[in-house]
Amino acid sequence: MNEELAERLRAAAEAHQPDRARILARVERGMSGAPARHRQRSGARPWPRVALASLTAVGTLAVGGFAVAAIVQSPPARPEVSATPAAPSPPSGKPRPTPSAPATGRPTTPDRSSSTGPSPSASSPAGSTPPGSAHVQDGPLSSSGALGANSNSFWAQSNITLKSTQPLTALTVELRITQTGAVQSTGNWRTLPAEDFTVTVQNEAGAVVYRWILKPGRTVPAGQHVFAGQYNHATGAREAEHDGYRVDANGPRGALSVWGGFTPAR
Repeated sequence: MNEELAERLRAAAEAHQPDRARILARVERGMSGAPARHRQRSGARPWPRVALASLTAVGTLAVGGFAVAAIVQSPPARPEVSATPAAPSPPSGKPRPTPSAPATGRPTTPDRSSSTGPSPSASSPAGSTPPGSAHVQDGPLSSSGALGANSNSFWAQSNITLKSTQPLTALTVELRITQTGAVQSTGNWRTLPAEDFTVTVQNEAGAVVYRWILKPGRTVPAGQHVFAGQYNHATGAREAEHDGYRVDANGPRGALSVWGGFTPAR
């Protein structure tokens, strides 16, 4: 039922004022058989029918009044609101678990995935292997390291000798001289053409590092080749046990690598 109809019924109910005394008088006259005050027309209905009609009218008015009053007094229907169904209750005797709050502190164990240290699988540069570690031959490529015979108490030369039975299409030679005091480069050389290589000398992590890198498109022929680094050092006998070299190359069989240390001057 809409609001307009409800308002109309409410207004009709408030305006209706039934004459209860008149209705009851008519009923009593019908029951007692007393003549009506006004002249009855010929052919009027007998009193039983009049009484029945009066009772019917009273009942109709009473029922109608109650219905209208009920409609007027009844509150308007609430609009339907879709509610989210509540979560099912846990079984009796088992309390519902409460979600734990997110932790605000740091984990008790370190996150190893965020470590900034070097990966164990990373290739080790020359000289980074433990003293005495060496891998002097790899297939067609072999190597050796030794101090030059002309080394003395304040100057030295470290020689790397390579032997290859096959041509090399890529080659990087690295010589690492540990800083034992006043170590400073004074030069370098190689037996291969100088224009075939890019050469750098740098101070890195407590060492003087020489690198010879074969330029793209160049080839190292099969044979024996020498790479040498020259340097000053503090006066006196210098220990070379922490010096080292590493060689990485490409040949017909793929990648090749050798490394090692230096023997004393002969």
